[in-house]
Amino acid sequence: MEKKTVFCVIGPGVMGEAIIAGLIRQKVAEPGQIIAAGPELDSLAYLEKHYGIHCTPENIQAASAGDVILLAVKPQRIQKVLKGLQDKIPASALVISIVAGSSIKDISEGLNHPAVVRAMPNTPAQIGEGITVWTTSKGVSEAQCDLARSVLGSLGEEVFMDEEEYLDMATALSGSGPAYVFLFMEAMIDAGVHLGFQRKIAEKLVVQTLRGSVNYYDHKKDHAAHLRSEVTSPGGTSAEALYYLEKAGFRTAISRSIWAAYERSRELGAGKKGKTPS
Repeated sequence: MEKKTVFCVIGPGVMGEAIIAGLIRQKVAEPGQIIAAGPELDSLAYLEKHYGIHCTPENIQAASAGDVILLAVKPQRIQKVLKGLQDKIPASALVISIVAGSSIKDISEGLNHPAVVRAMPNTPAQIGEGITVWTTSKGVSEAQCDLARSVLGSLGEEVFMDEEEYLDMATALSGSGPAYVFLFMEAMIDAGVHLGFQRKIAEKLVVQTLRGSVNYYDHKKDHAAHLRSEVTSPGGTSAEALYYLEKAGFRTAISRSIWAAYERSRELGAGKKGKTPS
């Protein structure tokens, strides 16, 4: 009887749970094939009860039994976790890291293990609607690459890149992207309330406008600029609104904020701590 793949999730927080849920939802793994390890006993008890998986507070115990080890810890804890797991990863295992800023070199050398995938998902992965950009070390086999694609595909869409430098770019664009969208939503909802709508009505109008716009974009498969021009009549309300957005530097602010996130991702990779905003 063929041995079933064992998946070990180190750091079962929000994204760790998203991975667990995705693996089960997409039938990549059964609950009995998943082990979660972390220091929060209450969280482990919840995961064990809710998903029917195995849980342990001991990282080494979990990792030593895994065929796929998924690192989902906070960037501030990764060095401690790597040190504790060094030389403890099974030789044939695949390591998948979603830790922001930690390079393949950092993970591989920290664990003393050659087969490493670095990935950057985003929070919609929690409902299977995420987008994950990923790449591999030279030590990842073709079969392991296919396995990684199945794991990351369980979170939504996945995009493989040959060069690791794109991971920091993805962190800034799609990884942090939901935060930009939610801020935009929040501003639109507040504007609706200022106009006189009840907040629930303003929320409904904004959410469906965003949802419908994205679905329309997918349906039309046209350039965003062309779709924008479709709704912008000369001298009309949309033209007036866009004039003020451009005058306020909206496009530039978005571009600069994404660049700032990219630079911060690279700083995290270099081990730099937080800085005070100027």
